[in-house]
Amino acid sequence: MLRFIALAALLLGSITIFAAAQPSLAQDAASAPAQTAPVFSSKVTDPQVKLDDLELLMVPMTVDELKALAGKWLDIVKSKTEQVVDAQIAVSKANGGAKSSQRETLTKLYAERNYLFDRYTAVVNAWERKGGDAKEIAVYRDYQNAIFLEETRKADIKTLIAWAMDWMKADDRGLMFAKNAAIVIVAFLALIFVARMVRAIVRRWIGHVPNISDLLQAFIVGIIYWIVLAVGLMLVLSGLGVDVTPLFAVFGGASIIAAFAMQDSLSNLASGLMIMIYRPFDVGDYVDVGGVAGTVKSTNIFATTVTTPDNQVIVIPNKNVWGNVITNVTASETRRVDLVFGIGYDDSIPEALKVLEQAVEAHPLVLKDPAPTIRVNELADSSVNLICRPWAKTSDYWTVYWDLTRYVKELFDSVGISIPYPQQDVHFIPVDPNKASTPPVLEKTPSVDRESISSGDQGHAGEDK
Repeated sequence: MLRFIALAALLLGSITIFAAAQPSLAQDAASAPAQTAPVFSSKVTDPQVKLDDLELLMVPMTVDELKALAGKWLDIVKSKTEQVVDAQIAVSKANGGAKSSQRETLTKLYAERNYLFDRYTAVVNAWERKGGDAKEIAVYRDYQNAIFLEETRKADIKTLIAWAMDWMKADDRGLMFAKNAAIVIVAFLALIFVARMVRAIVRRWIGHVPNISDLLQAFIVGIIYWIVLAVGLMLVLSGLGVDVTPLFAVFGGASIIAAFAMQDSLSNLASGLMIMIYRPFDVGDYVDVGGVAGTVKSTNIFATTVTTPDNQVIVIPNKNVWGNVITNVTASETRRVDLVFGIGYDDSIPEALKVLEQAVEAHPLVLKDPAPTIRVNELADSSVNLICRPWAKTSDYWTVYWDLTRYVKELFDSVGISIPYPQQDVHFIPVDPNKASTPPVLEKTPSVDRESISSGDQGHAGEDK
């Protein structure tokens, strides 16, 4: 019971305190100042304010203040645009010398209005950067674009020429544009010089890095060269007041579109990176790739250039290189020279083997280690085939191959060992003329190394070839 009474008393006291506080809250609400439009310095609405000063004055302003300021500048450019329209109407109605005078007035007003539009654009840009509503900002931009479009469409040729000449002569327009263009050109030439210096320094430095291929070195040096150019050019444009931030968004969107449109090129790029990382070959190697055999002349991220022995230059897409079997002929320091020599079945095999050993030992470019292999390899249809497999340096491969081929032939001739041609034995089987009137039958059978015509006892009637 006592707890219930205490709880009721506490509740009653709370209600009394809340009721007593209501007049005070009402008084505070009544005494609070009403929300008013943003107030800012008159300097930011002065039509003669310098553009750089206006941009600095807008730095501390909030989104609401910039929105209100954009409305003020909209009224300013609207008033000046009305004057331009009146002058344009006067030009269309004037004749003779009055027309020229009215056109000069129109050109002057047009330049003044463009001067104001520069400030108007700066305010809208600042409003957008501070997080203003995109739809409201789009309305302000569309207003400016519509004015320029309509005025240009309605103006005559002479008026357009006068506007263009006035734009070119203005210090803050044509002359500034020319000056900025000259700065960009000079800066770009300077950037090329700096990028080349950086490329030369990186090339010297990367040449001392162990276990890195010439292809990967060329790729890294090229990438650094273009990065220096791109970053330097962006810094120059930023220094001239160009907002480069939207460029990143443009590049991002363009890269997605390009990825779908250039799938084959991206495949070549990925294959080129794999070639540079895993190094299946290097510049100067003799390779067999993509069905083409030749010396690697150069490789970039998209294609590999190969020079064939007869000096044809063939460019192979990297996806065809990495996606096929790659044979690097010159990757090893030594190679085995595989030679096959056939001798007749009547020739002496030991003597032939001795001739081959003599030829191999006499050649100065044949390596002693590994030792050459000289063996009987095959009993073929027309010859006994002997293999001769000496080892040589990769650079001496063809010299050893051609020299031994000639030298062995000369030694075989000097000792009377023949190198037979493919041959057949032809046998003639006679028939009794009293029993049959059919012509004789010729029967062909394979032979070892001789051609003979036999009858009865199959006597020899041919000569060795």
